[in-house]
Amino acid sequence: MASSCHDVEVPGKPTETGTALLETATGTIQGFAPLGQIHQHLCAFHFYADDMSRQVEAHHFCAHLNEDVRQCLIFDGAGAGARLIGVEYIVSEALFLALPDGEKPLWHTHEFEVKGGVLFMPGVPGVVERRDLEKVCKTYGKTIHFWQVDRGDALPLGLPQIMMALTREGQLRQDLADCVEKKFGVSFRKERESRAYMSGPEHGIHPLANAAGKGLKTEIREVDIPATTSAGAARVFT
Repeated sequence: MASSCHDVEVPGKPTETGTALLETATGTIQGFAPLGQIHQHLCAFHFYADDMSRQVEAHHFCAHLNEDVRQCLIFDGAGAGARLIGVEYIVSEALFLALPDGEKPLWHTHEFEVKGGVLFMPGVPGVVERRDLEKVCKTYGKTIHFWQVDRGDALPLGLPQIMMALTREGQLRQDLADCVEKKFGVSFRKERESRAYMSGPEHGIHPLANAAGKGLKTEIREVDIPATTSAGAARVFT
């Protein structure tokens, strides 16, 4: 089974035996508590906030910080060689509604992804999966990708990108859907039918979420910085 629907060859020499042995030793000695909190694997799709035609297979490995906040590492595949391409923060509706209005457009909804059947938990029995997705259906997420594997980048190049999620039928590229369905042996149609009873946010989808229906693009510009620092100018993300 291919690790990812995005074919990217990462440059560099094969891992040497000495490096592997060192990793084995440090892996035995050290603790990895934050990673040990990861409890679930969600597969879904993201698109660039300024270009819906650029879509990415996104595997979320998530941990709860508490009942209202999850944090997820995002890889382009589920195999050992998958590339870490981004992060996503998932919050409850109550926490999202408390955010400043200027922040809300950076967050997306999960209702269509869940009810549409395109967000799933690989290998998890449906009855167990649906118990958690009933909660996810009501949440909001903020996603940033660092590695643009969809365009074949061999390394993380360019600026971090704000990503969005699918919100209606007809948005997901069929070739990407076919790749993931075949790879994991799932049917988005059947998943959609089994989740018809689920509901989204209690107060409905906030009009400022999902980029408020517009495009968002990360850009860089130079600005003056305070004279108390040693440099006269700096670059900032906008």
